[in-house]
Amino acid sequence: MTEAFIHGLILAFGLILPLGVQNVFVFNQGALQKRFIHAFPVVLTASICDTLLITLAVFGVSLMVLGSFWIKTILLTTGMVFLFYMGWSTWKSTPAAEKGKNENTAKETFTPLKQVVLSASVSLLNPHAIMDTVGVIGTSSLQYNGSEKMAFALACILVSWIWFVGLAVAGRITGEIDKSGRLMRIFNKISALVMWGAAIYIGFTLII
Repeated sequence: MTEAFIHGLILAFGLILPLGVQNVFVFNQGALQKRFIHAFPVVLTASICDTLLITLAVFGVSLMVLGSFWIKTILLTTGMVFLFYMGWSTWKSTPAAEKGKNENTAKETFTPLKQVVLSASVSLLNPHAIMDTVGVIGTSSLQYNGSEKMAFALACILVSWIWFVGLAVAGRITGEIDKSGRLMRIFNKISALVMWGAAIYIGFTLII
């Protein structure tokens, strides 16, 4: 069981580490919010969504969803629309350091509800996240049974929760250091481009 747990830790960390839409969004919200607690909705949502995907992947339920052409098409199309919208919102967002200069920009900070909706969209409607969990974690879990399979799943879930909390904290620290807002303004533009790039990629997968 210990071997399965360690395997899950290493595998999940390797999958979640690369820069992706989900990581970018969590980090960005950590930096933009005035206090870390205000970014908690996005952290909680991303963690719960990953927990759901990992659980479905390990126990095979998600294979039924991906096996349906229409369900997969609807999910990918919805995800593409959300990513274009998120990219536009992120491109226009104002760093927290600049918001104090103009009270009218305060409304651009994502509300808890908006954080939850957008975080869920990049988590559950992200083809990369789905293929990572189903294609890699789900497949890797086939070698385990019973308590070992449970230990493997728990390890993957644990990595997700720790990672997203750490990302939000790193974002908050960056936001505090970047008093001028210049660094976060650049990061916002890069984040938007990553989201638009992911949306375009989804569009190609739908066409092909």
